[in-house]
Amino acid sequence: MRGYGQFCPVAQSLEIVGERWTLLVVRELFSGSHRFNEIHRGVPLMSPTLLTQRLRRLERAGIVERSGGGYHLTDVGRELWPVVEGLGVWGQRWARDEVRAEHLDPSTLMWDMRRRFDLDAVPDRRVVIEFRFRGVTRGPTGWWLTVTRADVDVCLSDPGFGVDLVVDADLRTMIMVWMGDRPFAEALRTGGVAVTGQPALERAFPGWLRLNVLADVARPTALAREA
Repeated sequence: MRGYGQFCPVAQSLEIVGERWTLLVVRELFSGSHRFNEIHRGVPLMSPTLLTQRLRRLERAGIVERSGGGYHLTDVGRELWPVVEGLGVWGQRWARDEVRAEHLDPSTLMWDMRRRFDLDAVPDRRVVIEFRFRGVTRGPTGWWLTVTRADVDVCLSDPGFGVDLVVDADLRTMIMVWMGDRPFAEALRTGGVAVTGQPALERAFPGWLRLNVLADVARPTALAREA
């Protein structure tokens, strides 16, 4: 990346973290992804070669270090949290207008969802949830989550344990629910999302799934009402 030729700290910071994909890689590290494949699943359209280049650049800058077979933020890297959080809040409030066709890839949604399960609320046994998405423009339409009190795994094929719940959803609607644009109860009522399985699990499922960390950010319409 060519430098900006300025002594301004903003310009010099952007020479390190302003390259395409770099802050999304940092976002994945903040979200708990440390292995190369974990990070890549959070940025699926990024080539492995480019991800390797970006990680090396972050290492050279002292933002990331390799230890225990994975990548971890250093103290320097952790100071970027207000930048990442601030961009997320600003983007949720002002940059998101609609869920467009190019966003209808379930891979990012499923990878994000696995990080937000309330594991204390799920049954004290393995629960397998099958997701069947409609309206997908890129990527598989069928996904499985294997949920235990210890962890959540994302699978692209039936893990073979027997399915406890099936979530049949219009992908656009599920993304809107996930991002706080539409209430889960409304999506269930109108059929945009349907959950079938054991009645007790059906009722409990919405409570297991905490929404995206930015779902509660106030939107322009809400700010206008408060003014």
